[in-house]
Amino acid sequence: MRVRQWLAVAVTVLLNALDGFDVLASAFAGPGIKAHWQLGPEGLGLILSMELIGMALGSVVLGTLADRMGRRPTVLGCLTLMTIGMFGAALAGSPQELSVWRVLTGLGIGGMLASVNALTHELANGAQRSIAMALMVIGYPVGAFGGGLIASPLLAVYDWPVVFVLGGVMSLAVMPLVVALVPEPPAWLERARPANALVRINRSLARLGHAPVAALPPLTAGPPKARASALFAPAHRRATVLIALAYAAHMMAFYFILKMVPAILSDPQFAGLHYSRAEGARTLAFANLGGAIGGGAFGWVMHRLGTRRATLAALAVSFVLVASFGLGQSNLAAWTVAIALAASATNAAIVGFYATVANLYPPELKATGTGFALAVGRAGAALAPIASGALFARGLPLVLVAAIMASGSLIALVLFIGLPVRRSRVFVFA
Repeated sequence: MRVRQWLAVAVTVLLNALDGFDVLASAFAGPGIKAHWQLGPEGLGLILSMELIGMALGSVVLGTLADRMGRRPTVLGCLTLMTIGMFGAALAGSPQELSVWRVLTGLGIGGMLASVNALTHELANGAQRSIAMALMVIGYPVGAFGGGLIASPLLAVYDWPVVFVLGGVMSLAVMPLVVALVPEPPAWLERARPANALVRINRSLARLGHAPVAALPPLTAGPPKARASALFAPAHRRATVLIALAYAAHMMAFYFILKMVPAILSDPQFAGLHYSRAEGARTLAFANLGGAIGGGAFGWVMHRLGTRRATLAALAVSFVLVASFGLGQSNLAAWTVAIALAASATNAAIVGFYATVANLYPPELKATGTGFALAVGRAGAALAPIASGALFARGLPLVLVAAIMASGSLIALVLFIGLPVRRSRVFVFA
């Protein structure tokens, strides 16, 4: 790994951090949104799910586009959608209008997640790929943590739209870094074979600090095309179904913690608690710090034990800690610790999922496969605030709601056991 490769990977970490904040922007702003339009738990749950629905669409459509058109232009297009969506949300005049802007933002986030997963996998070499993937994935909770620390004092002074303005400004600011530091990966260029492929590959290699290559290996059947239908060919069908369903199940537990914490802590309608909105946002920020620590530690564990065994262990611990969160705590500090521990385990498992899906598919299907898994996963993610909000609205206690939502990690563990074991070839750096 050259220094320039690590710089490019650092940008992917920053992109995922931006995704982390943008996804949770509505959670930070949720109590203010609920009060502003006098929404019930179910109404707030629907708004909190809107960007997740957009992410499902973006993961498939824009993830496939990243395999067809390239990682870099897709990332820049996704940043544009996210910027427009965040500024639009800040100006929304009704819950319906806010929902539309959040779907648009989600389109960009979904495409970004699929593209960045493939991008990081292809920018790193074989020896450092596990570490690079772990760093990229923990960017998500790091972004939510840092954004939460900024959003909390802002929410103490300004109303909820300030959260979306902050997200729009950050999305706009990241674009020049992508242009300056992230070339199209040689792996994609080698497989897609655009015009002047060899020249473009050597240009990318130079930008990443590597020597040029004299020639490309011959393609026996022409450049492979990225089609979602290829995910269900006999060679990939079983892996596609199992990874997508497992990811969707785990997303229910993951987003129950990440989406509902501010409302649970600050709105008595959920669990009878009376902490302030700023305290709820700050607690969610520290939950994401726990997620970052858990994801970082998991990268080391995955490097030592292998992706499969480490991910199975993380899913088991995730089930236990999310269910335990529902037992309740006596003060805000204890709530913060319990939530941070649950987030650390759920995010550790996410690192395992990202590394697994990147290994399951060849380069021409890497972003498409990631996008499909993320899209189905977003069904579970979108269901988390809707289902938990409906359960709270029907009077179920927190302990029972948490146990129901935590069961998603247990279902994911069972499905994950059936996945085939593969290692995907990556050109040049492997």
